Amino acid sequence: MADQVKKEKKAPNYIKRIIIFAIVLVVFLFLVNPQWLFFLPQETRNTMSRAWGDFFGGSTEQVTRVVQFNWINILKIVVIVLLLLMINWVIKFILSKINPKSGKGKSLLSMAKSFSTWMIAIIGVIWGLAAIGVNVSTIFASVGIVALVVGFAAQSLIEDIVTGIFLVFEDEFNVGDIIEFNGFRGTVTSIGIRVTSIQDPAGNIKVVNNSDIRNILNRSKNSSAAICEIPISYAANVEETEKVLLEICETLPEMYPDVFPTAPTYLGVNSFEASSVNLKFVAKVDETNIYKAVRLMNREMKIGMDKAGIEIPFQQVVVHEAKEEV
Repeated sequence: MADQVKKEKKAPNYIKRIIIFAIVLVVFLFLVNPQWLFFLPQETRNTMSRAWGDFFGGSTEQVTRVVQFNWINILKIVVIVLLLLMINWVIKFILSKINPKSGKGKSLLSMAKSFSTWMIAIIGVIWGLAAIGVNVSTIFASVGIVALVVGFAAQSLIEDIVTGIFLVFEDEFNVGDIIEFNGFRGTVTSIGIRVTSIQDPAGNIKVVNNSDIRNILNRSKNSSAAICEIPISYAANVEETEKVLLEICETLPEMYPDVFPTAPTYLGVNSFEASSVNLKFVAKVDETNIYKAVRLMNREMKIGMDKAGIEIPFQQVVVHEAKEEV
């Protein structure tokens, strides 16, 4: 249901972007070609041409000679945009039908989706420039002149891309893994060419540039420890309590096989508090079930202790009354 709502919200935004792009394109074309504004007096159009000529540092005719603005080329651009959008939709549809089971496969799929979007955008820009008469080969021939400038400007972008590729192929973490990064703990939802998305249990999404991902803790690599401390009263019999709780631990894998692959382990008396003796238990579970396992252990042990008549302590205050000598 939530995915359907997201798709319904995403579709209008997609159409909205296309409309905004078309409006901006049309406005720009009219601005650099004032003679197209047939509803304005000729004198006004000539004034606008001179004004834009001063702005561009020359006549707008010089621009239109290099860049061929006409309705045929506008139609070409519209067709190119629609065609690329359709291709992008087909690619995303095909990739959405692929359902890899491994984290590595999900990471590669996420990277492929991001890569396809970037490639279609680059192809669209080059194709659009060629459609309006820009000599694209000349631009590529002059790349050597501006390579240094672009290199410095896009240094962060290139670093993000390279780091993203290494993250996937070095298997540091994959889509679906639970990681900790700068105090933020969450599940990796996507690894893109430029950014990685991490979602915490509350649904908050943190988007991080790939180049900024350092010193992470991958909690999905190994089993995690769900630690549970059970307080009992000082008046309770420790040995009898241990026996009852160990029996409960043995039943947990049968009751909750999806959470407890094995029975929790009893580590012994962990501490003496002001009003309780604390017994410590630990269960090896999947990281996704670490909090659920603690809640289940607390519940079942409380029920078992109530049935066995074992007192769970509460804070007590002992008051000594001094007696005056007569």
